[in-house]
Order: sequence, then structure tokens, then C-alpha cells
Amino acid sequence: MRPIPVPARLLIAVVALAGAVCVLPVVTTPGIRWGAVALLAALYAMCEWMTRCPFLGERAPRSMGAFFPVLLAAIFLLPAPAAALAAVPGALLGRVEQRPVAPRRIWRGGQLALACWAAGQSHHALGGRASLGAGGAPDFPYALLPAAAAAGAFCLVMAVLDGVILAAVGGTGRRLATLVRSSGVAFAGALAPTLVHGLAGLMMAVLWVSPYGPFAALLVLLPMYISYWVFEQYHRERSAHQATIRALVQAVDIKDEYTRGHSERVGKASVLIARELGMPDDRVEVLRFAGILHDVGKLGVPTRLLRKDGPLTPEERRIIELHPEYGHEMVRGIGFLGEARTAILHHHERLDGSGYPYGLVGRQIPEFARLVAVADAFDAMTSTRSYSRARPVEQALAELKRCAGKQFDPQMVRALVRALDRHGWHPTVTSDEAVPVRLPLQEQPVPRETATGTAP
Repeated sequence: MRPIPVPARLLIAVVALAGAVCVLPVVTTPGIRWGAVALLAALYAMCEWMTRCPFLGERAPRSMGAFFPVLLAAIFLLPAPAAALAAVPGALLGRVEQRPVAPRRIWRGGQLALACWAAGQSHHALGGRASLGAGGAPDFPYALLPAAAAAGAFCLVMAVLDGVILAAVGGTGRRLATLVRSSGVAFAGALAPTLVHGLAGLMMAVLWVSPYGPFAALLVLLPMYISYWVFEQYHRERSAHQATIRALVQAVDIKDEYTRGHSERVGKASVLIARELGMPDDRVEVLRFAGILHDVGKLGVPTRLLRKDGPLTPEERRIIELHPEYGHEMVRGIGFLGEARTAILHHHERLDGSGYPYGLVGRQIPEFARLVAVADAFDAMTSTRSYSRARPVEQALAELKRCAGKQFDPQMVRALVRALDRHGWHPTVTSDEAVPVRLPLQEQPVPRETATGTAP
């Protein structure tokens, strides 16, 4: 458990005190509808409690941002101190991922109280409550203006306070820069979602003051919650995919130490080529997976062959040449890889039919495989390994051009050349040592690469 630094503890105390100051006027503010305050506070508290409910497990949403429409509805319906009060119980009950828990909950309570108070003041200043049309029709489209201003103020306060707390735990000499940078990034990233939450909160507020009453307002939360849940499930699934791929790549890197980092760079080069070809983002993402996992089949190859410094015998080469088929079998059941599986199986095929495992010719080789083959060869030539030194990028590109049409797809080679002209490339040493141990000239092993420098 990492302790909270003293400056951050002082800041938490200051923000909590400021939040209390914002809430205290509620006892003297006339016209407070305590029933609405209690209902909205209980609703938000219940929503936040769901994020840590043991009965819901992983199905519950993990972020308090999913329930901001409730707070924004409170901002639109209640005086600013009452809106700040409605946020506090939920903030104190919400999910906290890191310890210590108590200071983080206190911080969140003060932060939300300040944000709700500032947003409520902005909404009131622009006549927002009158535009809701209590007892009559709401004043659309004008009602959107104070609602948007309130949502923007809410987002700004949250972002600035997030930046302040990050600066408080950062280095002393860079706190101001950290505050400005982190606050700006947080505000820019959160503004659009907060405005969407503001629209949902405005819908809740309009229905709340309509003849249909609070029950109808609560129905707005159902589609919001479902859409958020679906979106979060997508991100969880994506995170699981990334974790699966990282585990596979790390296993390959551990087994074949001389090519450590090779898979990630092939994925990067594959993305450069794909974007140069104008592929849609969904295919680019799958292609990145293909580049990263193209050598996963090496997990099925004996380690002694992968780490052998001397020349391979024909039998050893045939064993290593099985790795595309091993890899394809390993990922066959991973549905999200899609076309990436064809690249894993066929990335050692050649246009002239002399490749493996099936000797496919020309366009018989899947597009992803033709692309990854170029990225693979390029990184192999520009990376230092136990049996070969890295070539300059210019020499590697010249070799790819020389073999285009026979071994590599010329379109893919041209796309790589254009991409590197535009973005550049920074090859790194992939062996454990910065410079491999060199044998005397007469004892140098026969390189295990093809004419273009790619190992099997």
C-alpha cells in the first residue's frame, strides 16, 4: 500500500472543507425540497454502491462516471448547496480501487460537492431552473444553454481538481506543469461524455417537473445504464484480448531471447503499412495482432533450436519451419483474431511459390500474410541478433525492393517505403546484450536467414 504524501493529505483536507462550506448553506436556503434531495441522494448512493456490490461481481460498472446524469439532474432541479449535498453520500459509498480507502473517499466527496456547487451556480445564473418549465412546457432550445454551461462547469472543476491532486503527489519542481497538462488533458477527454450525461440529466429534470413526476424521470436511467454496461463489457473484452496477446508474446520472447521485442516491432511496422494502404481501423487493429503474434508458433519449437548459434541442419530447419502451423493451431479458437490467423499461418509464403508451409503462389497468399511478411523481413534485417548485425534501414529497404515480385508483394514494399519516409523508424537491439559476442572469422556461424535476412 503506497502512502499518500503529506501535500496530498493537506489538499484532501482543504477540498473536503471547501465541499462542506458549499453544502452548509442548505440549512438556511429557502424553498429546499427535501424529498427531492433525499430521493436523488439515495438514488446516486445506490448507483455508486452497485459498483462494489458483491452480489453483482464483475457485471457491475466500475466507474462513478456512469451515474453522473443523476448528479446533473440534481444540479438542474435543486439549489446549488442541495445539489452538492446530494452528491456526498454516493461519493462516500462508491468503489475505491486503491488503499488507503478513507482519504480517497473523502477526496471524492469534496470534489463532487465542489463540482456540483459550481455547476449549480452556473445553471442558476443562466436561468436554467425556469427554462425547465415546471407546470408547463420546457423552454427548448434555450434550456440546452444553461444545461451545457452547468455540465461544462462540472467537468472543468473535476478536471482541475484531478490535476491538482496529481500535481500534489508529483515532483516539487514540476507541479505547475503537471497541473496544467493533466487538467487540460482530463478536461478535453471528459467534456464530450459529460455533455452527453448533461443531456440525460436534462431529460430527467424535465420529466421530474412534468405531470409524470419523478418515476418517469427514473426511467431515463435504464437505457443509460444498459448502454454504459454494454460499452464497459466491450472494453473489458478488449482488455482481456490485450492481456491474452501480451502473455503469448512474453512467452515467445522468453523462449527465443535473441528476438526479444521483434513481435512488437513487426506489429508496429504492419500498422504503418496498413495505414499507408488506407485500411479501415478495425482491420488495422486485427493486423496489429497478426504482426505481434506471427511467431507465436515458436512456442512449439524446441528451445535449443531457437537459441542455436551455429548453422541449422536440414532436419532442424524443417522442424523450425513448422512454427506457422503450430501458431495457427494455437490461435484457432481465438475468435477476435479473425484474418490475423491467416497471417500467422502464411507469413513465410513467397510470391514465387518457394515459401512454406504450403508453397502458395501470388494472390493465393492472403493479404495479411503478404503484409506481415514484409514487416517481418524488415525488422529482422534492421535488428541485431546473435548471428547477424543490424543493417541500416536504407539497405533493408533496398533488399526488400530487390526481392519484390519474387518473394514479397511489391505493393506492400512500396507502402512500407512511403510510411518510413513519412514517419521514420528506430530499430533496436533485440538480444540481451547491446553488442553480441563475435567469434573469430573462421568460426563465424552460417547465418540462418534467407536472402532477405529473415530467420525461419
